[in-house]
Amino acid sequence: MTFFVSIHRRKNSMALPQTLRTCPNGHQYYKSSDCPVCPECEKQNKPGGFLSTLSAPARRALETAGITTLQQLATYSEKEILKLHGMGKASLPLLRTALRGEGLNFKL
Repeated sequence: MTFFVSIHRRKNSMALPQTLRTCPNGHQYYKSSDCPVCPECEKQNKPGGFLSTLSAPARRALETAGITTLQQLATYSEKEILKLHGMGKASLPLLRTALRGEGLNFKL
């Protein structure tokens, strides 16, 4: 089943086709990409602390790299963090603020 969602876009753009999916936990959701992540499961798995300020892709990038504390984050340079799949430039100001709040900085 394909579901079309109207999204505010520029003139002459087409709606994105979305497919209904069901995650292993039984949540149903629509997605237009190949991303297998269930939005409902992501909401339930959202951690506290500095990771909660990040987008889901950025948070998963850090978690996949084993970075779950600010002390661990401080051992990396900004350039190294940006190389992680899912991490974007918009997350850096949030990470810098979190580090500075604990008297830490990115590695130079």
